Amino acid sequence: MGIDSGGGAAVFWRWWTAGTTSAVGSAVSAVALPLTALTVLDASAFEMGLIAAAGYVAWIVIGLPAGVLVQRLPMRTVQVAADLARAAAVASVPLAWWLDRLTVVQLVIVALVTSFANVLFDVANSTFLPSIVSKEQLQSRNSLTSGAHATTQLGGPSVGGLVVQVLGAVPTLLVDAASYLVSALLLRTLPERRPETADRRPPMREMIREGWRFVVRHPVMGPCMWAATAVNTVCGAQHALYALYLVRELHAEPGLVGLLLAVEGVGTLIGAALTSRFTSRFGTARTLVAAGFVSVAGALVIPLGGGWQGFAAFAAGNVVFAAGVVVLSVVTRTYRQLASPPELLARVMATVRFVSWGAIPVGGLVAGVVAGLLGARATLLIFVVAAVCVPLVLLASPVRRLRDLTDFEWSEEAVGSRGVPIT
Repeated sequence: MGIDSGGGAAVFWRWWTAGTTSAVGSAVSAVALPLTALTVLDASAFEMGLIAAAGYVAWIVIGLPAGVLVQRLPMRTVQVAADLARAAAVASVPLAWWLDRLTVVQLVIVALVTSFANVLFDVANSTFLPSIVSKEQLQSRNSLTSGAHATTQLGGPSVGGLVVQVLGAVPTLLVDAASYLVSALLLRTLPERRPETADRRPPMREMIREGWRFVVRHPVMGPCMWAATAVNTVCGAQHALYALYLVRELHAEPGLVGLLLAVEGVGTLIGAALTSRFTSRFGTARTLVAAGFVSVAGALVIPLGGGWQGFAAFAAGNVVFAAGVVVLSVVTRTYRQLASPPELLARVMATVRFVSWGAIPVGGLVAGVVAGLLGARATLLIFVVAAVCVPLVLLASPVRRLRDLTDFEWSEEAVGSRGVPIT
């Protein structure tokens, strides 16, 4: 199997433009959807947690089979179909609102549909990149992608907050729907993957088990996955509670909510810009551990203070937390793409995201329940405990002895120069 040739650089930039366009709309929707639930439907803390959880629950349901499906199906077709499904789901919200039929249940369903489409799209997207980029360029391209994502996070929520203030939360969701349509049109121009020629494929369960076993038994990739799971648990709580915390506890207006959510993009942009510089100077393994401690510090600062001090703490903590998380993401994603056998890459990506992204809805649901009892601020502080697990997991693994993650050589069949056998 493979991607038909057709100009690697041109293909990359079309792929990058499609993803960036879609991310712009999603960043706007990240403000508009929770504000729709809060201001139009007067959603409770639990309902906010439920909506946030629905946006990621598909990783628990189809996260593992997604790797096999992406490996077997035409990759470009999967991505285009996912974009069209997301566009239709998001566009249904303004339609229901105009017909006076909008409910919290529909927002949960929309989040579910988007979630399932996201799973297939993201696994296909991360599998596609190594096929059009050389190994030497992989980390820089991942950093560029994260930087573009940061820029959309920076501009999208700000624009979204302003548009919500002018047009209202529900009509603003049309921006997200349009972005998915543009992404689908761009992805339609990419080369399609050649189908597998093998007449007899292994059973899906066997293929899933092979990808799972490779990740969880890997002495470096496994701990990196568990560290990502811890940080995504915190992210799930934040996604569920940020709008609630800003509107109900800090009494922020929609425009300010968008601005404060947008500062996450500043942190992401800083992290993406500095990742390659830090990894070149200190090594990927050391940078990874340091980024874990940076994330803890950011998570701790976010819910501190009240009034303008609360806004300042939220912004500063958000920047620091996002910077640490994006470094963790770029370094571990690049390592997986380099260290995974090509035939296992889609299943490795799906396994890691099944576990780590599956923690996001769990974090969102738990946060919604706890916030209903203790409030959003106290709940965000409680979830700092999960953030502390990130550097601790890494320090308990062979990562603590390495300068670079790629220094660790290991396979299930033979022990490399730095590896240890798994019994």
